[in-house]
Amino acid sequence: MSKIEPYDLALVGGGIMSATLGVMIKLVNPKAKIVLFERLDQVAMESSNPWHNAGTGHAALCELNYMPDSKDGSLPDPTKAININEQFQVSRQFWASLVEQGILSSPETFIRTVPHMTFVRGEKDADYLSRRFEALKNQPLFAGLEFSTDPKQIAKWAPLITDGRSQETIAATFIEQGTDVDYGAITQQLISWLIKKGVQVETSVEVKGLYQYQDSSWQLTLSGEHYERIVKAGKVFVGAGGWALKLLQKAGIPEIDGYGTFPVSGHFLRTDNPELVAKHQAKVYSQAQVGAPPMSVPHLDTRVVDGKTSLLFGPFAGLNPKFLKYGSILDLPLSLRPKNLIPYLSVALKNFDLVIYLLKEVTKSRKAKIEGLKEFVPTAKAEDWSLYEAGQRAQVIKPTKGGGVLQFGTEVISSKDGTISGLLGASPGASVSVSVMLDVIEKMFPEKVANWNKELTKVIPALGKSLNAHPKLAKKLLADTARTLKLKA
Repeated sequence: MSKIEPYDLALVGGGIMSATLGVMIKLVNPKAKIVLFERLDQVAMESSNPWHNAGTGHAALCELNYMPDSKDGSLPDPTKAININEQFQVSRQFWASLVEQGILSSPETFIRTVPHMTFVRGEKDADYLSRRFEALKNQPLFAGLEFSTDPKQIAKWAPLITDGRSQETIAATFIEQGTDVDYGAITQQLISWLIKKGVQVETSVEVKGLYQYQDSSWQLTLSGEHYERIVKAGKVFVGAGGWALKLLQKAGIPEIDGYGTFPVSGHFLRTDNPELVAKHQAKVYSQAQVGAPPMSVPHLDTRVVDGKTSLLFGPFAGLNPKFLKYGSILDLPLSLRPKNLIPYLSVALKNFDLVIYLLKEVTKSRKAKIEGLKEFVPTAKAEDWSLYEAGQRAQVIKPTKGGGVLQFGTEVISSKDGTISGLLGASPGASVSVSVMLDVIEKMFPEKVANWNKELTKVIPALGKSLNAHPKLAKKLLADTARTLKLKA
């Protein structure tokens, strides 16, 4: 063993969360000694990889799961949708500021305008979508949202959806200010800047153990291809995707007791056919099937990676015990502990329809998946589309009194002393990474938040303010960030 190397902050995982936190800390404390460890041989290879997610800038402009229908037929509650949009605007402000500072390069390398649509079929869902539109149309952050049941109008927005469709009740909403985001490109650019600022980034290095010293600092046991060593860090952030659970368990903090992870795999159909790509320029979300998890909401997306445009349809979910795409089939069984057995069993019993749905998805043939595509694109031809495996989504199992609940979204777990934090969960994930990392900073550096917020306001002008509650400010910042990021406001 070589001598123990000391750091102020250790970042575990080379994804967008660790990258964002690292940049924030360097901006407010340039002298901070930071190290980042990534298990794979490159950063941004798991959930942040552009082909492992749909690349949607989640702002609740089209995703129905952020605004479920009311039970009595009244207008659905927009609170959660507004909150998600608020968080995405925080990300937009941050990215725009980083572009202005040269930390992020040309906006076209990581973000572009792609309209967001919601498309539904049948009288019931059309009625819900109409009421959802009524609840959102006057909200400042949803300005420009349109609604239609006219097939001719919907065809103007997304002709592939209407071409060849038999007469049936359809409805759609459309908003131009949606985005397609390459979170892998953002991650790589942020980490490149961190390296320039002296942050030590080590790939092909796995954190095998976490141990807290009496002085509250942490020992990280590292394993590489040809060596094993230890380092010491005053603070540790675990941004390791689905593996955050197992690493926080290894740390032994009581705050992780009872938590579990429900892994869901995903596949997409993809086409690069120029004729089809030219006909569809939108991200179109619909309703999830009964029993399906929110991440399985079907959507037909324009996707731009490395300057090349494709169309994606999916995801098709499945069961997989791995917590990461490049994880282990032992991830799930090895995460079981006496304190999370009841939450795991409780979730399994409460969500039996979800388990049945996933089992059906696993056995679904390629032909059946093409038939699912045809519900969106009636004229779709199998030969135009190929199937590929996306990333793993590790949904949070949160302990409750007497059991557990399957929670969709993200959850920050921090030790009482604030020396270690980790992130569990999935979507909206990367879209709200900046807001989530602000939460992490509050938990890990409570004594410094007040001073640091003065610096962070320089890169997040509306920090701590609700844009939706301040229409003039919302309009200004939407226009400002759109101009910098070369988006349509």
